[in-house]
Amino acid sequence: MKHRWIRLSLLCAASSLALGATTDEPRADAPRYTAEGQVLRPGNYREWPLIGTGLNMAYGPAGDSLGDSPPFTNVFVSPSSYRSFLETGKWPDQTVFVLEIRSSVGVNKAEGGSNGWFQGEIEGMEIEVKDEQRFPGGWAFFGMGVGGPSGVQLPASASCYACHKANG
Repeated sequence: MKHRWIRLSLLCAASSLALGATTDEPRADAPRYTAEGQVLRPGNYREWPLIGTGLNMAYGPAGDSLGDSPPFTNVFVSPSSYRSFLETGKWPDQTVFVLEIRSSVGVNKAEGGSNGWFQGEIEGMEIEVKDEQRFPGGWAFFGMGVGGPSGVQLPASASCYACHKANG
């Protein structure tokens, strides 16, 4: 009888260790990269928490290439990072932000509208990643274009690095 309890205790301990090991696996919403170091666009980012929307707030490389109408920007964040931020007040390592830049369409009373703007097509996208092992300073920014599957890291001289260091 005593041997049965020992075996059962060892089996429970081994099961606990095996289950604990799965927590070290990468999170489903952690940043993913190509072999060349480009960040992969998260396929389901529009299901992530939307933490901000602005009008005429696009900046950096994607904001420089927009036309005359003021762009809309939507910022999404990886769900596990958002939950961690709510608990700790800090963005954890492996946080991913997606900045979606959309055209704006204006309506006015002359056209039968009520003087306002609504979001149009995606004009650009940028991704910000916190990956302390991969990037000096912990953060990196990637230009994604309109619909590409991956994006190239912006050089450290890009304005987003200095701005986010001072204000982020």
